[in-house]
Amino acid sequence: MSFRPKAKNDIIFLSDMHLLWLDLNSSYAHSSLALPAIHAQMNNMQTIQWSVVSATINENPGNIAAKIANLTPDFIAASCWLFNHEMLMHVLSRAKALLPSSKIVLGGPEFLGNNEHFLRCNPFITCVFRGEGEEVFPQWIACHNQTKEWTNIAGLCYIDKQNIYHDNGIARVVSFETLANPEQSIFFNWSKPFVQLETTRGCFNTCAFCVSGGEKPVRTIPIDSIRKRIQIIHAHGIRNIRVLDRTFNYNSKHAKSLLNIFREFPDMHFHLEIHPALLSDEIKKELITMPKGLLHLEAGIQSLHEQVLTLSRRMGSLKASLDGLKFLCSLPNMETHADLIAGLPSYRLEDIFSDVRTLAEYGVGEIQLESLKLLPGTEMRRRAKELNICYSPLPPYEVLKTEDISADELITAGRLSRLLDGFYNTSAWQKITRELIIQENEFLSRFLSYLTAINVIDQPLSLERRGIILYEFCKTNYPAYETKVTIAWIEAGMSLKKKPAERVRTKHVTLPHTAEIIYGHSAENMRFCLLADKETQHWFGFDSESQQTKPALYGITHSF
Repeated sequence: MSFRPKAKNDIIFLSDMHLLWLDLNSSYAHSSLALPAIHAQMNNMQTIQWSVVSATINENPGNIAAKIANLTPDFIAASCWLFNHEMLMHVLSRAKALLPSSKIVLGGPEFLGNNEHFLRCNPFITCVFRGEGEEVFPQWIACHNQTKEWTNIAGLCYIDKQNIYHDNGIARVVSFETLANPEQSIFFNWSKPFVQLETTRGCFNTCAFCVSGGEKPVRTIPIDSIRKRIQIIHAHGIRNIRVLDRTFNYNSKHAKSLLNIFREFPDMHFHLEIHPALLSDEIKKELITMPKGLLHLEAGIQSLHEQVLTLSRRMGSLKASLDGLKFLCSLPNMETHADLIAGLPSYRLEDIFSDVRTLAEYGVGEIQLESLKLLPGTEMRRRAKELNICYSPLPPYEVLKTEDISADELITAGRLSRLLDGFYNTSAWQKITRELIIQENEFLSRFLSYLTAINVIDQPLSLERRGIILYEFCKTNYPAYETKVTIAWIEAGMSLKKKPAERVRTKHVTLPHTAEIIYGHSAENMRFCLLADKETQHWFGFDSESQQTKPALYGITHSF
């Protein structure tokens, strides 16, 4: 599928040079800022025709290449990153075979390391850029046929006709605040449910596993410019913004100014990455008073073990991180997610299980457990041998084993991640899963073994199927929680004819006047069902007129 700007046949007809951008994403829900960010800087280059082919990594590479060939571009450009790398090479190698005279130029995070091996293994690639491309890509276009001038372009890596590799370091935008905004480009995609907004570039932190660990200094866009950009986004009907700042609260003054701007858009939602160890009292006061639902916070945790954080060169003490996380999770007006990274040096499997339990105790809204990937250009990749980290040489460069976690244990960690996604990170089953994790020390390991034994841990499961599995497991292994799983099943709107509701009565059930109403209000024509155990009767009422499957009322009575 091609993304269509407001021009005929996907091309903006200007003059003689034709540049095609291959917009290759992991899915159509995602949209890269690379194309509009580059195009916005080149609006005044009237000698270029622009076209774009948009596709996903799940499509046929031959079909994508054929679309490119049909447009006969002089240049093919694309952004290469972790999850589109392999597919991108399949597409571009075919496109080059169909268009042998076209030049292919790439940028993106995959080229933050040494690029000589890549260029020698992929001779159909003309050159690649390391670093930030908004200023240097237009420079290269202007002298693309004057190879002697290429040595003056920061970040450009290429092999010349004498087979000599040239490396021009890393490109950094000098005047970040003066760049034309991506939203000014006709290629900015307004059809997605959310947009990305970069208010700062660079990171003050020094995390050894992150590509931003060496991006200094932090550069900032003026507050008034940010307000105007959000106004434009709002006018386009977009209500979700993902702020791309690596650490939103690195500067309390800047963060407070942004929070005040966000208040001006109460019908919007802002997704922020926040460092819990760096929460100033000033920012805490602001967060407490923010409108409910306005913010969604991603708290950088990685590990709850001091040695792991020290080896990862993560700034901020563990105690400060834990205190900050507790504060964030206590806020009723926003949800906070936290992440853990399996495969970090000194991070053992038992530590990961322990950290998951701790995060559950804090009440984080979602626990994201990922495998460490040694990305090009990161300190940890450069020091992999020194740290005895074994990792895949091909994307996504995942860690295969370390001195502290074996290959089999990393597989277990990956399965634990899927367990968390399927149960803890799913609202229907989160409450009961959290209680089981906190109250039963062996629940996580036992439930994970069960999911593995019945061969479902690696399979996509429907919400209903997950509820049935959890019920069957608890009925056998944790019978004291059987009723609570059934309550979660009913409140999720699941069928009262399925096994988790096997003890539920639906016929001739009337709510007694002595019932203590937990939520909702009784109404005429309301349908009721009853779930009873030895001590308590649980009453659920359903609105007959709306035919909602979730209960509108929940009440209890006690047996004495």
